[in-house]
Amino acid sequence: MSTIRAASTIILDEQRRILLVLRRDEPEKGRWSVPGGSCEPGESYADAAAREALEETGLQVSIGRELWVAMIPAGDGRVFEAHDFSATVVGGGLAPGDDADDARWFFEAELDTIPLTQDLAGYLRRAGVFQQPPA
Repeated sequence: MSTIRAASTIILDEQRRILLVLRRDEPEKGRWSVPGGSCEPGESYADAAAREALEETGLQVSIGRELWVAMIPAGDGRVFEAHDFSATVVGGGLAPGDDADDARWFFEAELDTIPLTQDLAGYLRRAGVFQQPPA
């Protein structure tokens, strides 16, 4: 099985809302997820997380600590090794990128009312994301 290096960002605003993007592509097209994607050759996980956040949301972020690593099946025999980081917005303007159909802020209670990628709410809650101070 082949592994794809990937990274994502967990971005909360001052109201403790999380920024999610609506996936335009597989895997899990049509579901809400945190901004993220594959690492470029030679790129660190943290640098990939910041780049993907900008590409998918239009926001520049400062990367904080790594929150977890998830192994996500790609559906074709490969697996994404996704490193998820806390992040803080430092610039830009919110606008979905070319691989996101939408980008919006959600309160924790709303996570149970929208289609999320597999176990995203579980990862966020187990990591205590909504109880921690911002990155």
